Amino acid sequence: MRDPRRLRLMVVTSGTLVPSLDHLALAEAAILGGATSVQLRAPELGDDALLPVAREISALCRDAGVLFLVNDRVEVALASGADGAHVGQFDDPETARARLGPDRVLGISVAGGVQASVAARLGADYLGVTVWPTRTKPEARGGGVAGIRTVISAVDVPVVGIGGIDLQNLGGVFDAGAAGIAVISAVAAAVDPVAATRELRTRIERWEDAPHGATNR
Repeated sequence: MRDPRRLRLMVVTSGTLVPSLDHLALAEAAILGGATSVQLRAPELGDDALLPVAREISALCRDAGVLFLVNDRVEVALASGADGAHVGQFDDPETARARLGPDRVLGISVAGGVQASVAARLGADYLGVTVWPTRTKPEARGGGVAGIRTVISAVDVPVVGIGGIDLQNLGGVFDAGAAGIAVISAVAAAVDPVAATRELRTRIERWEDAPHGATNR
């Protein structure tokens, strides 16, 4: 990962939390609010329906200088001009790395040090680690802040925490050594997604400026 700061605040899209807010609208809100990266996650859409959405978001992110990733769909990432893709530990990350080539970003979800070490060997640019349970991905088991620390101690790859992260607890994730956070509900379910993203960005900047451990000043 050439610049891990681009992982600082990743907004993951959802087309189901708020019916009136689709993937494109959420991506626009995230960009306006100051997200450093956007991940398009749309398991409800087939590739044919997803590709035009991905192309629109890719153009928006490119113009704004925001990192753009596509969840799981490596071919859609390539066809849309995305910066990369994010895949699961069991979604053939080795093939994903080969298809993306050396210049695009590959994120891999992991749980624990063993999976993290495997993902690092496969060429992951960053690792996604579930911190707390979340209704948007109930199958993912959160390891808490301790889980973040375990992964960070196992590899020399930037780690992004995801799952149940909000304004109140994000400081603990960064204190554990995470390079960034990924949020879904904290933005997608907010009354004002732009303001919600901006508040998260401001809280992260306050954490960066604060002495170690002073995360909620």
